[in-house]
Amino acid sequence: MPKLALYVPLKAKPGKERDVADFLTSALPLVQAEPGTLTWYAIEEGPGAYAIFDTFDTEEDRQAHLDGKVAAALMDKAEELFSEPPQIHKFTLLAAK
Repeated sequence: MPKLALYVPLKAKPGKERDVADFLTSALPLVQAEPGTLTWYAIEEGPGAYAIFDTFDTEEDRQAHLDGKVAAALMDKAEELFSEPPQIHKFTLLAAK
């Protein structure tokens, strides 16, 4: 069972919803190349509201993801795509199926 997770809510700027969805979809191959990222979900929570949720076994794996290409691209595009800076929430998972 994964032990750690990240949750990153993202709020698209008005008119940038499709760009955010496209950006998240395009990130999948980058995450697939990260062996320490066990699961990665790009989520549409509602109109203009998106999120990323991913899981890891170790803090080293989680930090490698945060230091990786997806996080760098996310921060690079933040001002263009999002109405608020991305906030990264770190969680410890207690149970999973």
